[in-house]
Amino acid sequence: MTDDGRPTTAPADRAAVLCGLGHWLPPTVVTNEELSSRLDTSEEWIRSRTGISTRHLAGPGTATSDLAVEAGARALKSAGGGEVQALVLATTTPDHPCPATAPDVAARLGMTGIAAFDVSAVCTGFLYGLATAAGLIAAGTADRVLLIAAETFSTLLDPQDRTTVPIFGDGAGAVVLRRGSAEEPGAIGPVVLGSDGGRRELIAVDAGGSRRRADGPADTAPDGYFRMRGREVFRQAVERMGEASRSAVAAAGWSLETVDRLVAHQANARITSFVASELDIPPARCVHNIGRVGNTAAASIPLLLSQAAQDGTLAPGHRVLMTAFGGGLTWGATTVVWPGTGLG
Repeated sequence: MTDDGRPTTAPADRAAVLCGLGHWLPPTVVTNEELSSRLDTSEEWIRSRTGISTRHLAGPGTATSDLAVEAGARALKSAGGGEVQALVLATTTPDHPCPATAPDVAARLGMTGIAAFDVSAVCTGFLYGLATAAGLIAAGTADRVLLIAAETFSTLLDPQDRTTVPIFGDGAGAVVLRRGSAEEPGAIGPVVLGSDGGRRELIAVDAGGSRRRADGPADTAPDGYFRMRGREVFRQAVERMGEASRSAVAAAGWSLETVDRLVAHQANARITSFVASELDIPPARCVHNIGRVGNTAAASIPLLLSQAAQDGTLAPGHRVLMTAFGGGLTWGATTVVWPGTGLG
């Protein structure tokens, strides 16, 4: 940290530079109409409160690693191939409690022998993973890192809970980062991260870990399902993403007026709108995909980056601000000047 509390940057020749990008969505698409037919809700209720119309769901037999392998392979192809020395997987829904999912993904991508590990920070997982990957490059541990964020969040949901089932979807996004100069397009700016474990109960799955097992079976419903206190989460998300965004922009030496694109975690369309308003970023500069894919947790930001690169919403030279908020509580933000064409 610098004397004024801002994150320090990596050495000039060991910055993490974005050079590959990819995503994968399971083929099954579920509409609001399909959900409302079995839940006590309606298509209009879902869309008006979340901004979501459809989401992709992984079918039986499809695990988080399957999505991660697909997205990772596409990111590696986008980067033009080449070796990586580490694979970081951000996920809340690993294939198993033990072992970590990342080594399996690495092996299936033909990378047996490299460093591979999971990072868990719920919806902020990609940004925590980004800081971790950048740190590996800055420390000289790796010259190239594959960072994947993948979720089968639908496996955590109570199928009869109308407050959570319509919100979440499954998917994966991935980036390849290489060693490069902090001054070149694609260099990841300082990553601002934060947490507040005192509010961990706002977003939680109580069962399945050592704490819940002390009281009874780990898979006892409803403790094994994801729970969220929506109103409190909304307020915290807007406040924390706003704070982190201001810090990240200042650390990059930018001003909010110069941000060309806001890429916020796609938790809820209204949350993104409130965050943009707090930052005085016009709606036209906000990038969205929540209407089509829902909240994909840790996968949200890289999935959105990949789709936006494909459709031209992100163009070379754009100053991009990324921010997220998730369980923990956790939050974060960072910046990047979008590199040249060929990504996504």
